[in-house]
Amino acid sequence: MTYAVRYYTKTGNTKRLAEAIAKELGVEALPISTPVTEKVDYLFLGNSYYAFDIDPEVKAFVGSLGKDKVGKIVNFGSAAMLNSTWKKIKAEADKAGVAMDEKEFHCRGEFKFLHKGRPNADDVKAAVEFARQYK
Repeated sequence: MTYAVRYYTKTGNTKRLAEAIAKELGVEALPISTPVTEKVDYLFLGNSYYAFDIDPEVKAFVGSLGKDKVGKIVNFGSAAMLNSTWKKIKAEADKAGVAMDEKEFHCRGEFKFLHKGRPNADDVKAAVEFARQYK
């Protein structure tokens, strides 16, 4: 199996998860500003809600993907309020013709006074265990 890890973060929370997942998979976690140029079986895509939607940069990134480069997107992320971005990412992936894995990883993320210290060590460990099932 081949992997890539890309993430979008404004707070650094999702980056922490991306780096742990990438280490487990033996690849480098890169921001979405770095395109996927190699063919991968799984693209682990870290993102979150901002103003009740995924960021336009994330939408553009997913739109730039093609099924000739990415087998499946595996969604992961952290958020203080809303949970899963899976449906939003799936809608963009459908437009791009890229499959989505049914499973995803999500945990709380710290934002201002909410969920202080999250993602914490247990969250990072859970993200690694989630990624391990793809090896």
